[in-house]
Amino acid sequence: MARRRGQAQLDAAAGRGSTGVMTHIDDFQSRLGETRTSDWLLIDQDRVNGFADITLDHQFIHIDPERAKAEAPFGGPIAHGFLTLSMLSHFAAQCMPAFPDKAIGINYGFDKVRFLSPVPVGRRIRGKFTLASADQRRPGQIQLIHDVEVEIENAPAPALAARWLSLVVTG
Repeated sequence: MARRRGQAQLDAAAGRGSTGVMTHIDDFQSRLGETRTSDWLLIDQDRVNGFADITLDHQFIHIDPERAKAEAPFGGPIAHGFLTLSMLSHFAAQCMPAFPDKAIGINYGFDKVRFLSPVPVGRRIRGKFTLASADQRRPGQIQLIHDVEVEIENAPAPALAARWLSLVVTG
């Protein structure tokens, strides 16, 4: 929550208006096309190993640095694509406007997810979110669609691109 307040203060100081609490469909529609970017996050071997343990995906290209360097085409271990995808919630919480009290955001799924570049262990990634649409489904429900990229620091191509759907439920 502190990150969101800090972002709102930065936006206000920069003359971009308040990111404040989004309370109405017009608040979302006025921000169509707006892009927000999270902070960088290090993808280290401990994080990758923990994800492998949780998902039971222990493929050597993720958890065995020596073997990955010797046998895989990536020059070393890489993060799981689904680990990269799972970080979207963390990245969104860092940079997106807060929902009003008594409102919840529900993950509604994806229209598209593409894993474009592997994330080498030891690199940093961040999320970039562009609000593509905001539609009132029924009173108290707003469907949001964000075009999302996960960037790899100093890399020519993103790790992934996705179209993420969410539902804001108030009341």
